[in-house]
Amino acid sequence: MTRLSPADLLSLGSLGIRTRRLRAALSALGIALGIATVIVVTGIPASSQQALLDELTALGTNLLRAQPTQRSDNPVLLPESSVAMVRRIGPVTAAAAVANTHARVRRNDLLDPGHSSDLTVLAATAGLLDAVNGKIASGEFLPRPDFPSVVLGNVAAARLGVQNAGEHPAIFVGDRWFTVVGVLAPLPLAPDLERSVLVGWDAARTQLGFDGHPTVVYVKAREESIEDVRAVLPVTLYGEIPGLVQVSRPSDALAAKRATQNSYSALFLGLAGVALLVGGVGVANTMVISVLERRSEIGLRRALGATRGHIRAQFLTEAVLLSGLGGLAGTALGTLGVTGYATLHRWPVVIPLPVLACGVLAAFVVGAAAGLYPSIRAARLTPTQALSA
Repeated sequence: MTRLSPADLLSLGSLGIRTRRLRAALSALGIALGIATVIVVTGIPASSQQALLDELTALGTNLLRAQPTQRSDNPVLLPESSVAMVRRIGPVTAAAAVANTHARVRRNDLLDPGHSSDLTVLAATAGLLDAVNGKIASGEFLPRPDFPSVVLGNVAAARLGVQNAGEHPAIFVGDRWFTVVGVLAPLPLAPDLERSVLVGWDAARTQLGFDGHPTVVYVKAREESIEDVRAVLPVTLYGEIPGLVQVSRPSDALAAKRATQNSYSALFLGLAGVALLVGGVGVANTMVISVLERRSEIGLRRALGATRGHIRAQFLTEAVLLSGLGGLAGTALGTLGVTGYATLHRWPVVIPLPVLACGVLAAFVVGAAAGLYPSIRAARLTPTQALSA
């Protein structure tokens, strides 16, 4: 039996598409809309989900706060190396500490030394903003930890009358002047820092007599390991009596985030399957009609020596090409639709790469399945049956 070369098979398979362009376009449109629907019903919910997950993450789903139990008789002192010890825990991604220096802060040195502004002066390590998802509203965050400079929480800045850190005003902390180098934006995850005056760790030691023991340690860890990190923090920070270290429990937003991830996945699969089935039925219908209309062509080719296998391969290739073109068009159409919709709602654009790859692959598979019966039916026609039609 003579075998068709791939080039000849491709030419024969595309014959129906080239000679009946309008019908081919309408048929490809069916599978294109099916694939586009697959991408849209996965991409838009995925983008919406990612926007929601980003909002939940901003609520501190991966943040823990550890501090010693308050005791008046024998205070618990965390080790000076607490931050370094915590960073050695595998799933930890960021760690920082603050400590109460018990210093007083005044707008200037003319105020009564006993004046209380109800603000706390805290020594802060360099990675504090990263650990609490903080941002600077103006200025910068303690560029030199050993320099007598401060960063003000937004509430502290308002009470001290500091509006813009770029002007580098000075305030009186303890018994000396400190330059204001930054003002923090609101901190939803650490509201106590909004009422604080933050001093560099080394500057607090040399200028304010700070002893170097942290009072609060902030820890960020990978979400899937947050419970494990919480369990080992007390032992890490105070191995003598771990029960004297209090660690906050993971945020309720973490449970909401995990529930959200699970609920969306089933929805994606159901909608995508229905959309793809609709496209496949359209291609199958088109190929059956094509066989009926081209019986004379089939009979002529059989009379000229084409075998059943040649006819079967021709129509099967045509169905696969038709679906493949529709799949590529649908992928582009669906991608544009998701991008436009997500951009309009200011969501991150999320189109899972496996969905794009599977969309095109599914188009070819659906085309092959849809063209299988019509190709077999065409191959069964004898030359006399086909020509008599």
